[in-house]
Amino acid sequence: MEEEEEQPPQEAHAEPPVTSGASEVVPRVLSGEPQNLSDVDAFNLLLEMKLKRRRERPHLPRTVTELVAEDGSRVYVVGTAHFSDDSKKDVVKTIRAVQPDVVVVELCQYRVSMLKMDERTLLREARENGVMSGLMQMLLLKVSAHITEQLGMAPGGEFREAFKEASKVPFCKFHLGDRPIPVTFKRAIAALSFWQKVKLAWGLCFLSDPISKDDVERCKQKDLLEQMMAEMVGEFPDLHRTIVSERDIYLTYMLRQAARRLELPRSSDAEPRKCVPSVVVGVVGMGHVPGIEKNWTTDLNIQEIMTVPPPSISGRVSRLAVKVAFLGLLGYGLYWMGRRTAGLVLSLPATQYCLQRASSARPHK
Repeated sequence: MEEEEEQPPQEAHAEPPVTSGASEVVPRVLSGEPQNLSDVDAFNLLLEMKLKRRRERPHLPRTVTELVAEDGSRVYVVGTAHFSDDSKKDVVKTIRAVQPDVVVVELCQYRVSMLKMDERTLLREARENGVMSGLMQMLLLKVSAHITEQLGMAPGGEFREAFKEASKVPFCKFHLGDRPIPVTFKRAIAALSFWQKVKLAWGLCFLSDPISKDDVERCKQKDLLEQMMAEMVGEFPDLHRTIVSERDIYLTYMLRQAARRLELPRSSDAEPRKCVPSVVVGVVGMGHVPGIEKNWTTDLNIQEIMTVPPPSISGRVSRLAVKVAFLGLLGYGLYWMGRRTAGLVLSLPATQYCLQRASSARPHK
């Protein structure tokens, strides 16, 4: 049976997809009296303003990791805790300091809606969706809803701040860098045996440990949400691989795709092409930073982690057995309840009286 394959998501842009410059200062082409600007002149003018605001040696938060691509492009990975106010400030400070050409966030197209929702709406939805059906959906949403309820704080604040700040930087693109969540869920489910799924579902029913905001800040070296997820799936190495390790690979690939040399616009076709290194800011959970650093210089093949393996024969047999057992128990339960209900109804005085009247009214032969 052939494996189902899903392609990587397309990029999402906060600004129109205009090619952006990075590291060379372009001279101011026009000054003095106002006059009409060509597209190239306008681009160069805005690029100069952007580069003047970009700091050559920025003083960045300690949660930022700097990576350099082969072509000289720089990537600043901001490790965040998804429920931390400090992480929001780290993201804002980094984007303002480096004036990136691309911002990449740990979101996919299925979760991009959180960028445009306010905190109140997200808070309500996180609580309401905490009982959403589906084992892996339940796992992620249950943990997220539990933290949300404990802290009164919606997740994804650092991504919304990144979206806002990227829109203020000239020619800055906004990319979604995470693997589509349906692929992650399907691969995670396929990695578990039937009894592991039962055990994991059972563990979800007892998630009630209290959490404080101090706990969040203490977990800045390992994001609280991902730490709780890791604790819950620690007994299942294959599940940890699909939820964390494979997404490390995907995030690394998307960051490397974003960190490509950029071609500057030309005033005419005769002008030689000129490319400059790009500057990228990545906003990811702190738990993904070590994996991104590890994979940064390795050859990556994301097609392998984008395929959803077909269910095994043992898995099909187990599901069929569960369905048969469930239907059998349901049928027996309905039969037992019907029989007991009929006995109770027949034992009622009113029923006995009606039966006696009916038998006495029947003509005797």
